[in-house]
Formats: sequence, structure tokens, C-alpha cells
Amino acid sequence: MDRILLDDGLKDIAAKVRSGQQLDRDDAIRLFETKNLLGVGYLADIVKKHKHQDNVYFVVNRHITYTNICVNRCKFCAFSKTKGEKGSYVLSLDEIEEKARAAKGLKVSELHIVGGLNPDLDLNYYTEMMYRLRKVLPGTVIKALTAVEIAYLADKHGLTVDKVLRRLQAAGLEYLPGGGAEVFSPRVRRLVCPDKISGERWLEVHAAAHRLGIRTNATMLYGHVETTEERVDHLLKLRELQDRTEGFLSFIPLAFQPKNTELAGSGARETTGYDDLKMLAVARLVLDNFDHIKAYWINIGPKLAQISLDFGVDDIHGTVMEEKISHAAGAGTKQVITKEELVRLIKAAGKVPVERDALYNVVTEAL
Repeated sequence: MDRILLDDGLKDIAAKVRSGQQLDRDDAIRLFETKNLLGVGYLADIVKKHKHQDNVYFVVNRHITYTNICVNRCKFCAFSKTKGEKGSYVLSLDEIEEKARAAKGLKVSELHIVGGLNPDLDLNYYTEMMYRLRKVLPGTVIKALTAVEIAYLADKHGLTVDKVLRRLQAAGLEYLPGGGAEVFSPRVRRLVCPDKISGERWLEVHAAAHRLGIRTNATMLYGHVETTEERVDHLLKLRELQDRTEGFLSFIPLAFQPKNTELAGSGARETTGYDDLKMLAVARLVLDNFDHIKAYWINIGPKLAQISLDFGVDDIHGTVMEEKISHAAGAGTKQVITKEELVRLIKAAGKVPVERDALYNVVTEAL
């Protein structure tokens, strides 16, 4: 098998992978640039099986997107609105509580809550939100607010990121999602999200969360204007922070959805299946200190997410319920998938489905 799949110059990288040696920048660039997708996937699957055997994780979760009003208006985002613009909204605390209450009978173990940078919402809105959600769903992990939202609240109130996180943590926050990372390169951020916090500040917020014992995810939005080298540097910055803090639980590559965005007219296209599988497999190989690599089926579709289980992926995300951000940019997938369908997809790929909670504690296995 090695001779067939690794005969185009990947044998030295394969030797590093098998010995547990960390790949360097040049290795990562070569992995992205090789046309040997099956060879890269084969190596990624070796790492995945070493970490998780044939287990594939998923979560029964519910998304709540509390507002689409955002002062940033990033060029890749079709979801955000300006206050007063047609279609803009903000959920009241009662409405958020009702969404959570409606999910009570579904045995949801994760609430995923993000939104825009709405200048009318202060820290009290978020802490009250956490308190209410904790009361309605006491056994459910609250995964809420990206680093961008945390930094915005800190600046708005003249507080340190640490103080904002402590107040939210006291109210019930347990976990930060990985959104807002995009690509860390300053060049890329000037082009696609000039008003967003820098990549360095995103990393600082996550480092602060890790110091407080708040676990987090990491992401990369790929497939727009970034270069191979910028993708690699993004991954290496994540790996470096993980070496220091061990606070990241999973990495989720997010395939760019161009429809309805400002970048749609600039020639930006949807990623191909080849692009998506290569991104997932290279991430598994470079991020050796991350436990989990997640295929976000919302963006790449359930069928390709299923195939990715042989390309280094060990997590197929969750039931979701009401995803809005990617769908505003034209994602053609459903906004919800059943637990039974996720189990079927995993089993059909020859893997073992494991229901987890947000923190990767096993809920049910061998389903």
C-alpha cells in the first residue's frame, strides 16, 4: 500500500508521521501542493486511527444565533446586517430561553450560541442569557461567543478579556466555539475582514480562556483569497498555542461559501470536494497535538463529510438545528440532521458512532 500511495515523494513525510515526529512548514506546504490526495488521506487516516481507532464522534446540539446585527460587515459574510436594515433582528432573552426550552425533550447536550457585534447589547444581556439557559437546560454544555464577540465586549466595557470571560464563566459559559479565526494572515484580513480583530488577538482570547479552564475550538475559513503558505502558517500558529496551553479540543476547517457575499463577484468559487478532503487530511497531519478534526457537514455536505472519515476526520459535528450563518451565504445543506441519520452515515462508512457531549465526554457508544 505504501508503495502505491506514497511513490511520488511523500515517503520522508510518511516516516515522520509513523515515528510521531512533528511536521514542519515545508512538509505542510508539500502536502497541500501534492496531487496525491489518496496518499495524504492514507497518512491522515493512520494518525486518526492511532488516536481514535474507528470511533467517530457526533453531538446532539442546538444552534441559537441571537442577532445578525454586526458592526464589522466582513466581505465573506452574507449573514450580517446593519441596525434597521431589512431582515435585521435581535432575539430577546425570552425568545432565546424559549428556543432552549423547545429543545429540552431532544436530549440536547450542547447549545452553540453565536451572533453579530450588536452595539445595543451589553455584557448583562449575555450573562443573563447564560443564567437562563443554565436554568432551563442544567445538564447541557453552553458553548457560546467567539473570540471576536468576547474581544468586542471587553472593548465596549473597558474590561480585560480575562474579566469578561470570568463573568461569563460564572454565569454558565463552559466552552468557546472557534469562529472568527478566518485566516490569521494580516494580508488576508485586510482584504476580507478589515474591521475584525487581528489573528493575534484571536489567539490571545483563546489563550486567556484556556488559562481559566475554558476549553475552545479552532477554525480556519479557507477557499477565498488565502495562499497555501497562509493556510500553513495559520495551522502552525494554532499548533504553537496548543503546545503551550493544551486548551483546544477540536479543529474545524470551514469551506468558504461565496453566494450572496461581497466576494461573490470577485471570481470566488465554492471549494471542490478535492479541496475539502485535502484541507481536512493536512490539518490532521499538521495538528498532531489536537485530539479531534471535525468535518462540518453544514458546509461540505453529509456525503463528503462521510468520505472524510477515511481522510483523518474523527468527528462529524452534530444535529445542529437552525444553522443560519453558512446558509445565508448559500450553503445548500439542510439546517438539521437527525441523530439516526448521523449514526447511519457513520456506520455505512465502516466506523463506530459515538455520541458525545460538547466536551467529548461519551454519552452513548456502539449505537
